[in-house]
Amino acid sequence: MDISSLGGDFLGIIPLGDIVLYLTPFHLFMCVVMLLFTFLICISKTETQVEASFGKLEDTKVSVGLNEFKQRRFLSIICGIATAGAMITGDLFNFTLFMALIGIVNIGIVSAVKQTSVLNAAYQYGLIAMMCSLPLFGGAAIILASTGTLSLFELSNLATTSAMTVFGALLLLIGILGESGVAPFFATKAEMFRTPGSPFLVIIHLSSLFVVIRAIEILLIIIKVI
Repeated sequence: MDISSLGGDFLGIIPLGDIVLYLTPFHLFMCVVMLLFTFLICISKTETQVEASFGKLEDTKVSVGLNEFKQRRFLSIICGIATAGAMITGDLFNFTLFMALIGIVNIGIVSAVKQTSVLNAAYQYGLIAMMCSLPLFGGAAIILASTGTLSLFELSNLATTSAMTVFGALLLLIGILGESGVAPFFATKAEMFRTPGSPFLVIIHLSSLFVVIRAIEILLIIIKVI
């Protein structure tokens, strides 16, 4: 598959041996959007969550303490940078590393919350992320073994796709779905949004959306269905 058919015309390439980094309008747009959102997080403050109290006349306000605020902001910035890196990397192994880092910091963003239901959801999401790291890195290893390269630029230039490469791509897809917490693994991640802390919680959702979009492009390059 021609990469330019997905991301637009080439803006340039950076050859690093077998790994050839390439830039297209699609990748730059996704990267810049994530960096802008990360910058907004740097200058934002958390909102006070208002919860309705049944049986009482007044509502309950839940705020985020200073130490928890600093921890969430730092991890949200790391999540944004990792997501931006995943948008422009031309190395499949680096993409899997960014995926694993995003899964870790997503748990860390809500790890300081003093709510049992949220912590239970984060723990269950962590279990799913750890289990899905096996097909994530295993799929990349199978693709490397069957093609001899992890460069997306080189993979796009292969004439044919073998059955083992397709199998590796399917394992990679399972790992991506688990690490990003989308269907069918979204149930526990949705419960994590019940905690106060906007806009830091928004980047958990935004990083998943951006990573899935980039993953679709990568899988199309690998299996060459177009």
